[in-house]
Amino acid sequence: MQAITVKDREAGVSGLALTELPRPHAAENDVIVRVHAAGFTPGELAWPGTWTDRAGRDRTPSVPGHELSGVVTELGYGTTGLTVGQRVFGLTDWTRDGSLAEYTAVEARNLAPLPADVDHVTAAALPISGLTAWQGLFDHARLTTGQTVVVHGAAGGVGSLAVQLAREAGARVIGTGRAADRDTARTLGVDAFLDLQAERLEDIGQVDVVFDVIGGEILDRSTALIRPGGTVVTIAHPVAVHPEDGRAVFFVVEPDRARLVDLATRLRDGRLKPIVGAVRPLAEAPAAFAPDRRTSGKTIIRVAEG
Repeated sequence: MQAITVKDREAGVSGLALTELPRPHAAENDVIVRVHAAGFTPGELAWPGTWTDRAGRDRTPSVPGHELSGVVTELGYGTTGLTVGQRVFGLTDWTRDGSLAEYTAVEARNLAPLPADVDHVTAAALPISGLTAWQGLFDHARLTTGQTVVVHGAAGGVGSLAVQLAREAGARVIGTGRAADRDTARTLGVDAFLDLQAERLEDIGQVDVVFDVIGGEILDRSTALIRPGGTVVTIAHPVAVHPEDGRAVFFVVEPDRARLVDLATRLRDGRLKPIVGAVRPLAEAPAAFAPDRRTSGKTIIRVAEG
C-alpha cells in the first residue's frame, strides 16, 4: 500500500515521504480500515508517540495522522461492534501507525459508525477537533447555560467547533483570533470577537471559562480573566500561571465512541459544521505539514475516492 512515512526525527517535515509499505495486520480487537479521508495535526512530528511505541521503543518509519474516515475491510480476533464493509470514522492510536495511508489498523473502540449521508472528507475533520472541543468545554470546564466562555482561535479547527457547541449549550461566547478571522467567527455565532494582535485581552473582563488552543503568553494572560470558581482549559501545554481562585486544566483528547456518534448526529442535523479548508491527495500530504502553510479551516487528505 501507499503511505506517508517519516523516519528521521531531526529532519522533521522534510523527512516526510510517500512510500510503499506492507498492509497492516489486525491484532486482537482491531479492525483494518480502507482510509478514504484523513486528518492530521501539524505539530504531531514533535510528539513522542510519533517516534516510539507504548513501551518506548523506536517504531520508525512511522505513519503520521490520527483522524480518519473510511470502510472496514477486516476484523481482528475478538472484535465486536463493527462489521466488514461498514463506514466508520474516528481516531488512531497515538503510538501506532496512523491515518495517512491507504489502510490502517485501529482499535475498534476508537471508531464510530458513519452515517451514509455524511461524506468522508467532512467526517475526517470531526474526530480530534470535535472530541477536544466537547471534552474541554463540558468534561473539564463544566460549562453550563448562562456562563461566559472565551474561545481562543475561534475560527480554527477546534475553536470553531467549540464556539458552536458552547452556543448550543446556551453560553455567551467571546471568540479571539486574527483580524481576518472575525467574519468567520461571527458566522459561527460568537457574541463578541477580539483581535489578539490589535486589542487588549484584559479588556474582556472576567469570564467563567477560557478555552485555549494557543498557549504561551496568551494562555498566561488568560488566567487573569477567570472569575472565582472558573476554569481555564488548554490543549497547548501544562499551565504555568494558575488563576487565583479557579482551576487550570491541561488535557489530551481521548477516544470516545458514544460522543463521536453524538457529534455525527449534530452534524447531520445541521447543528455542527467542521470548517474544511484545503483537500489534498495523499502525495501532497508532506507539503501540507509545512509550518508556513496557513490555510483557513482544517486541511484534509483525500486518500481514496468514493
